[in-house]
Amino acid sequence: MTAMKPKTAAERKVRITAILEKLNQMYPNVECALYHRNPWELLVATILSAQCTDKRVNEVTPGLFEKYPTPQDFASASQEEMANDVRSTGFFNNKAKSVIGAGRVIVNQFGGVVPKTLEELITVPGAARKTANVVLGSGYGIASGVVVDTHVMRLSLRLDLTKQTDAVKVEQDLIKIVPKDRWIQFSHQLIHHGRGPCVARKPKCSECRLCDLCYAADKTIQ
Repeated sequence: MTAMKPKTAAERKVRITAILEKLNQMYPNVECALYHRNPWELLVATILSAQCTDKRVNEVTPGLFEKYPTPQDFASASQEEMANDVRSTGFFNNKAKSVIGAGRVIVNQFGGVVPKTLEELITVPGAARKTANVVLGSGYGIASGVVVDTHVMRLSLRLDLTKQTDAVKVEQDLIKIVPKDRWIQFSHQLIHHGRGPCVARKPKCSECRLCDLCYAADKTIQ
């Protein structure tokens, strides 16, 4: 099934609307896959998720949050002990330093409460723009931007929603074409789609409900 590439701005807008509608049909109630009970736990989990699967992080965090229930507990933790506690998530020395540092900043600068603005959040160790967008979106329901992880990056390129390969530039392109009230959900939906039929190797195009809107060169059916 060959999809036609839109030639005008109006045609591109129609296609984007159709993509969003189909994503809603496929993943109507999808949420952040990282285990968390509050914005602080989501912040820690997101820091730990760098270069690691959500599944692995979710195996680590319940015990971690039981051992260190509050930002203060993280702030006063031993670097060596914390590194051992998060070892299985990879890059454990850097991640231990980040989550301990995050605890100290949250306690000392924000009164123990994760801030609700992007500008404040990106001052927290380990919290760059992507992490801040995750925490604000899934922790507070604040649409500060579009989370661009590896799945969102890959599918945005595949669906011709951007031609950029830098995450910040991809986000800027997506913000222009995706309505703000869809920013949070859109990222979750693309992430789930990228873990489902639209995998990086041998995408399952015959199972994909976006197939008639996709003109990627490596489609497995035409």
